[in-house]
Amino acid sequence: MTTSHDKVDVLIVGSGASGAAVAWSLADTRMRILCLEQGDWVRSTDFPANGRDWEARRAGGDWDIRPNIRGRATDYPVNDDNSIMKVANFNGVGGGTVIYTAHWPRLHPSDFRVRSLDGVADDWPIDYWTLERFYEENDRMMGSSGLEGDPGVPPRHPPMPPIPLGKTGAAYARAMNRLGWHWWPSDTSIATQPYEGRAQCINMNHCTPGCAQGAKASTDITYWPLALRMGVELRTRARVREITLDAGSGMVSGAIYYDADGQEHFQPAELVIMACNGVGTPRLLLNSVSGRFPNGLANSSGLVGRNLMLHPWPVVSGTVEETLDGGRGPITSLWSKQFYETDTSRGFVRGYTLQFNRGTGPVNTALQAVAAGQLPWGRDHHRAYRELLDHRVGIGVACDDLPEEHNRVTLDPVLKDGNGIPAPRIDYTIGDNTQRMMEHGIARAEEILEACGATRIFCSREVLNYPGHLLGTARMGRDPERSVVNEWGRSHDVRNLFIVDGSVFVTGGGVNPTSSIQAIALYIADQMKRRLATLFD
Repeated sequence: MTTSHDKVDVLIVGSGASGAAVAWSLADTRMRILCLEQGDWVRSTDFPANGRDWEARRAGGDWDIRPNIRGRATDYPVNDDNSIMKVANFNGVGGGTVIYTAHWPRLHPSDFRVRSLDGVADDWPIDYWTLERFYEENDRMMGSSGLEGDPGVPPRHPPMPPIPLGKTGAAYARAMNRLGWHWWPSDTSIATQPYEGRAQCINMNHCTPGCAQGAKASTDITYWPLALRMGVELRTRARVREITLDAGSGMVSGAIYYDADGQEHFQPAELVIMACNGVGTPRLLLNSVSGRFPNGLANSSGLVGRNLMLHPWPVVSGTVEETLDGGRGPITSLWSKQFYETDTSRGFVRGYTLQFNRGTGPVNTALQAVAAGQLPWGRDHHRAYRELLDHRVGIGVACDDLPEEHNRVTLDPVLKDGNGIPAPRIDYTIGDNTQRMMEHGIARAEEILEACGATRIFCSREVLNYPGHLLGTARMGRDPERSVVNEWGRSHDVRNLFIVDGSVFVTGGGVNPTSSIQAIALYIADQMKRRLATLFD
């Protein structure tokens, strides 16, 4: 039997980066707002960082960033067999912000004008300057750290100083100075001093398995406490199956979901906001079929699920004689925008960010060395390991990933989650332009490591770091035939359906997307508030 609940004004599906931001922003309207989250709250005492086994739990355990490996009851499986890159996400209050690295770049102005500048992909219907004040607002809310004045990006004003370069960062910086290439301390969403009740970073270990210190900004400790105090309701262990449509009005009427016991519920709402990421949102839309939308809700364009961008992310590593920082502290200490903007003499358009990483912990050092064939078994094992631990350096090449319609999310005909909901299937290949970009970035990273004095330089083309940047599958645009939502996030097809997550990205840029996802969510919320009287016109 289906349980029905009182109608709410706003129903948000997903409590991660975008869902939390939009909930907080809309809370001052005094509307009744409810967010459904299929995961649960995570206590800081449960984070792997509290124990010595954090690496084992991070790699292949209950805190692996890949849901297919993690396999929690709150996860849903993903068929990514037909993709060189494997999906990474987290289902719980805070979503992917619980497990991200807290790297905090923004899209560049050029990323919004790729068609005009480079003749590929499409232009966004908005630009960087539309989002600038929302980037700044989000920096204050999440608590970003960084150093003003980077000539490689537009001006920004982080509220806290940058994380220290450390021995590893200083070694990279010296190498970049020798080459005459741009570098800058990277922006992060990590507290480098006490901030809004959060303690500062104490360099416990890698940031992805949750931050027990609370220094890393995740929306469960930034946006959600404020939104809840303002009256927003957050209902956990609520796995949404479909968004329902009222046939008479052509408007969405709410959502059907399952609770932790498998009981079916119907939650009616005046409007619905999708905030489930670039895989979860198209999955739900495609599963929400009706007479009007036999191919999925809001999918008259046929673009729901298409144009998936995953950010191929090769990592080039090496070994130096100097003892460095190892795996202690935030993983990324500086970046370079030297090769970000288009230079057609390189053989491709667009570009990439070089992200300079600290080392890894002892277990991951061993695993990576085994994969690279650099750690023998037998008599020389311990000698070789001592030469690697706290001596490894690595540079990530964050590649722009242009949209291609054949890269897509569909519903798997066989695989289902624990409630019988069809799982998403990923079909993804790396485009020729991105392939050439990757090789250029790998070669430049090798040059930098050589300038660092590194030896045993290695890069895998098969393992691309699973960054989990799920973008582009319900793109924004003014033309209903070429996009799913309009320039302020409303569905072209359904007037009371909005999307605020990474699905709306038109192009991916060569940066981590979280700060941009949240800036877009805040922008869409602001547009909604400005148009409340005519929101469904």
